[in-house]
Amino acid sequence: MGDQIDALQLKNAFLAGANNLNAKKEWINELNVFPVPDGDTGTNMTMTIMSAAREVAAISAPTLENVAKAMASGSLRGARGNSGVILSQLIRGFTKEIREHADEAGIDNLIMARAFSRAVETAYKAVMKPKEGTILTVAKGMADRITELSVTDEDLITLLEKVVAYGDEVLAKTPEMLPVLKEAGVVDSGGQGLMTVVKGALASLKGEEVVLDLGDQGAAKAEAPVERKSRGEISTADIKFGYCTEFMVNGDHEFTDEEVDSLRAWLGGVGDSIVCFSDENIIKVHVHTNHPGNAFEKGLTMGYLSKMKVDNMRLEHHEVLIEDASRIAEEKKEEAASAAAPEKPEEPAKEYGFISVSAGDGLTEIFRGIGVDYVIEGGQTMNPSTEDILNACDQVNAETIFVLPNNKNIILAANQAKDIIEDKTIIVVPTKTIPQGITAMISFSPDMNPEENLEAMKDASQCVRTGEITYAVRNTTIDGHAIEKDDIMALGDDGLLAVAKEKDQAVLEALKAMVNDESEIITIYYGQDIPEEEAEAVAARIRKAYPQVETELQYGGQPIYYYFLSVE
Repeated sequence: MGDQIDALQLKNAFLAGANNLNAKKEWINELNVFPVPDGDTGTNMTMTIMSAAREVAAISAPTLENVAKAMASGSLRGARGNSGVILSQLIRGFTKEIREHADEAGIDNLIMARAFSRAVETAYKAVMKPKEGTILTVAKGMADRITELSVTDEDLITLLEKVVAYGDEVLAKTPEMLPVLKEAGVVDSGGQGLMTVVKGALASLKGEEVVLDLGDQGAAKAEAPVERKSRGEISTADIKFGYCTEFMVNGDHEFTDEEVDSLRAWLGGVGDSIVCFSDENIIKVHVHTNHPGNAFEKGLTMGYLSKMKVDNMRLEHHEVLIEDASRIAEEKKEEAASAAAPEKPEEPAKEYGFISVSAGDGLTEIFRGIGVDYVIEGGQTMNPSTEDILNACDQVNAETIFVLPNNKNIILAANQAKDIIEDKTIIVVPTKTIPQGITAMISFSPDMNPEENLEAMKDASQCVRTGEITYAVRNTTIDGHAIEKDDIMALGDDGLLAVAKEKDQAVLEALKAMVNDESEIITIYYGQDIPEEEAEAVAARIRKAYPQVETELQYGGQPIYYYFLSVE
């Protein structure tokens, strides 16, 4: 391949790396220390990189600039979980260096070394408290190694082979850096995921052909809690602009606020329901219009388009009406009544809005009841992406929006979304569990300013001790506990609380570690797989064991986790 990598080789190498990770994600999932049936590293990293792979694969005339930009933007918006966000930041840093040399013939040893180093620098900055023995350590090891070797006369392939081999050496040492890995007898799953990507990329550079599988990797479900009319409850006469049009403008420079504002103003002249914001060299557009082609043409004056999508809302509407004819008659009555009513002015933005991640219909209703405007369903079972959080922020008409991730694996993605949004103030409250999120939300006071509320919500959430009851999906050892497949585990804020054969036994063992003399309230949120009678029986046992503490039972409806426990 010579001493340089050209744009086509970079494109194919990235797709090969993504494909290799996709093929081996379940194997990487098995390396997770905690044998829980959700939130796995392999899945999160795969969904992150496949978001970018779809953008890269769509490039028909690759250049270093457009390939690098698609790698960065796709992974940034598709990032899920801590491992996915860190991977997206590694890709972002790597591609920043590549783009600075986009006018050169290709990527040589020195550019590649600088790209590796910039990737590590960018990723370390994104993590508040970097921990060694993780994906970051593996990435840093390879960056250091390629920096040492880049001044030699070796060809690039030989150089990369040595770098990848050294990455494997660093990965093999991760159990010595993190005792929890050593006890479980595994290497770091995030580091293994990164090595899987670079090995796939290297295989492509060495001439291996890869057929990319761009199948749907799944997505978190986003749901707005406010009541909205379904398509079948809206008259086609009310659809002023018939085509829901979405696309992304990919420019050759970082878009200015003036350029974005100008495009947003132009869209306002041809449609409504406009979402238009930029992220460096990309503008995301959503508009309802009667002439989608005109919107596309306008976008083309600013760059090339990707992720183009058009839905005929009137046609979809008629399909819904055909399925439910009885609703048409009722609809006509509503139309007649509303025809005489004055048109409602557009609601002004309120001062504060709230977004929460939830994991069950009962918990979603609880969050709605305490004032959350928009619920992203996923959380424990499917970490929402940066894009999911961006979309939620678009739907909340407020000047300042508080985001409650309610999972330590979602906080980085929420912060990444915060950095992208420019037209609203986004405040991420770093809640790590559902009970913490509920307590933080209840602690909000409209009489305090945003900074004071953030501190109050953080302080309140940190006073909550949380337990999560689920089952083990494989045999392992954690904190001296031998765990067998299908055992019931109680997970606490700082690790494993208990292992038992029965769910109620695990609950009681967990509470022994959670309740102290200052505890006042125990709240039990039971999941979708627990009958109410069984939950009531567990609550009765808890009340008997802790008569001095008030015990509340709530339906959570969460999957996979039998119970969430909260002690305040």
